[in-house]
Amino acid sequence: MTPVAGKRLGNDLLADPPLIAAFTAPRIFPTVAAASIGFSIVQLDVTVVNVAIPALGHSFGSTVHGLQWVVDAYTLSFASLLLSSGSLADRLGSKRLFGYGLGLFLLASLGCALAPDLVTLIVARVLQGAAAALILPTSLSLITHACAGHAASRVKAVSWWSATGGLISAAGPTLGGLLIDHFGWRSIFLINLPICLLTLWLTYRFVRESARSANRQFDPAGQLVAILTLGVLTASIIGSGAYGWRNPWIVSGLVLSALLGTAFVAIERRHAAPMLPLGFFRRPGFSGAVAVGALSNLAFYGLIFSLSLYFQRSRGYSATQAGMALFPLTIIMLANIASARLSVRFGFRNTIVTGLVASASGYLSLGLLLGQASYIALVPGLALMAIGGGIAIPALTAFLLGHVEAAQSGIASAILNTGRQVGAAIGVALLGALVSGNAQAIGDGASQAFLWSSALLVVCILLTLRQK
Repeated sequence: MTPVAGKRLGNDLLADPPLIAAFTAPRIFPTVAAASIGFSIVQLDVTVVNVAIPALGHSFGSTVHGLQWVVDAYTLSFASLLLSSGSLADRLGSKRLFGYGLGLFLLASLGCALAPDLVTLIVARVLQGAAAALILPTSLSLITHACAGHAASRVKAVSWWSATGGLISAAGPTLGGLLIDHFGWRSIFLINLPICLLTLWLTYRFVRESARSANRQFDPAGQLVAILTLGVLTASIIGSGAYGWRNPWIVSGLVLSALLGTAFVAIERRHAAPMLPLGFFRRPGFSGAVAVGALSNLAFYGLIFSLSLYFQRSRGYSATQAGMALFPLTIIMLANIASARLSVRFGFRNTIVTGLVASASGYLSLGLLLGQASYIALVPGLALMAIGGGIAIPALTAFLLGHVEAAQSGIASAILNTGRQVGAAIGVALLGALVSGNAQAIGDGASQAFLWSSALLVVCILLTLRQK
């Protein structure tokens, strides 16, 4: 369709959703491409490190409990700063912050690749997480702005965004295994450099700046207490694997994290422009969506960590073999694409429930078979695990973004993804604590992790069914 035809039709375009979707698609493609690639590197560095854990342990001589920090340093920094990033995106513009995030991610990845010891690597991972916090909510905000309030275009764009990130995230262990066995563990961070450069070029060449909200302000007290709360909580959960839940330091840490969490809520209630606007949680379905996002991520990313250790230390796979064993998870991309069609046809709630049921079934199957079955027998469970998440999460994201104004899309997506990243960090700490010891203990712990995760998904299903 030519621009002249579009002008002649005028309001008729608004009455024909398929026509307007076709008309707007070419204009949003560069934005969706840049946002999706940016989201992909964020997702890649969540999962690619998991398969490197044994190699890092050998290189630095660390235990599983120490190595959990390589994963959680990233997710904790990511989760802690997402809310402030969402506020800054709404105030300063998403394109600018997206570019800053890509530049920082490039430098932090280089720092990870050159790290001489575990402490330096963990510090560089913290910086990577801070960069990811700038990239993720701004990528979604740019898509929302590009779609100009058109729901059908937004659902499709978010589905492709999720599909790209989901595919790269699921392929992370496979790619990581190949790189580690052929070039060493440092190569898994070096691959980020050309991807960041490509995305920076796309962003500054094609992407338009988003709408801004002048009343968004920084909340330093809330930000500091949020970091302390999540840090103390995660440290306590990781420490429980080594020292037990009854250890006085672990108990004190859990109590302190609860007190800090209470203080955080009190600060946000009194702040004129809080980093976490508590009023969002009074909107229909918002709290349930965030809770489902957190619990489903707790299960999924905790299990990716557990499986990576299980395949290498219990079954004796190489890094490449362990990565290939997780290859069935890449089917998540097709599920992400299907999520948009299912949402349009059956509604968000039914689509989310369908995905959660599939994931729960996959977790249950793997929990029952993991210890004694052949790898081939595990493939259906791995596929269901990916299909379920691939269907549920895009529908959950599109549902939440459809309930806020465009100028608040940055903070809304930041709240959802903060919940998801907090869930991922706790999942690695909690479920990862089950996969330590000898080969038999790791196998038994991994089975328990899957059974517990299937129970968590049942809770998610019940929460979703309660939504109107």
